[in-house]
Amino acid sequence: MTAMLRLTISEMYDNLGAQPGVPRPPTNPQPNPFGNSFYGAGSGLIRGGLGAYGEKILGSSSEYVQSNISRYFSDPQYYFQVNDHYVRNKLKVVLFPFLHRGHWTRITEPVGGRLSYKPPIYDINAPDLYIPFMAFGTYVVLAGFSLGLHGKFSPEALNWLFIKGLVGWFLQVSLLKLSLFSLGSGEAPLLDIVAYAGYTFTGMCLAVLGRIVWSYSYYFLMPWTCLCMGIFLVKTMKRVLFAEVRSYDSSRHHYLLLFIALAQFPLFIWLGNISVHWLF
Repeated sequence: MTAMLRLTISEMYDNLGAQPGVPRPPTNPQPNPFGNSFYGAGSGLIRGGLGAYGEKILGSSSEYVQSNISRYFSDPQYYFQVNDHYVRNKLKVVLFPFLHRGHWTRITEPVGGRLSYKPPIYDINAPDLYIPFMAFGTYVVLAGFSLGLHGKFSPEALNWLFIKGLVGWFLQVSLLKLSLFSLGSGEAPLLDIVAYAGYTFTGMCLAVLGRIVWSYSYYFLMPWTCLCMGIFLVKTMKRVLFAEVRSYDSSRHHYLLLFIALAQFPLFIWLGNISVHWLF
């Protein structure tokens, strides 16, 4: 009876309209059967599920990007983990590769559930960027000193020598990288290739220094350093980098390795020609 009376008063109020000073009787709102799904404890479950799913997607995407970046670009700090003992032994391997009696493969270690290569300080066969950068700088300084002995030194000439060295480094990197692509493997980290190509300047420093001390020694040191660099690259590319090649073709590999070795001669002769112009 009371409920019917309240309904009647509400209908009369709606028909007459709201009168000033007369409060409208309260009405009981209908409960929302879906309210608990989006509010209260239910909302926490939904937000938690969506958050976990989002974290899973972002985590897998980040892991995929990181794995692909590390696949082609290694951590630069890795290439500068060297000491005096490594530098001495590495220079012996680069300048006298035929005297290296040990293996040429790199040492691996488990890191984060997968195998990773040990840094240069623990592995003589690991590539580094310390020696290439130091050798490149030494090459530019020695070449500038050689120009000064002949009265041709100038800041512009030193600048051209710097550019010439960079171009030679780039050509060596391109040669090694294209060789890998032609064999169906381009997955070697780029900094590995840059490091191996940069060892070219260790032999160049020796040849230029020989020209400064005794000009005729250049004609002996230049072919020697070319030969040693060719042997070093052949052994390195064959036993370290070619391990990632998907298919093996012995004749094709041998011709390509021979081409890499022979390509060192024109490159060394061009870099060893110290002049005021970078092209010749």
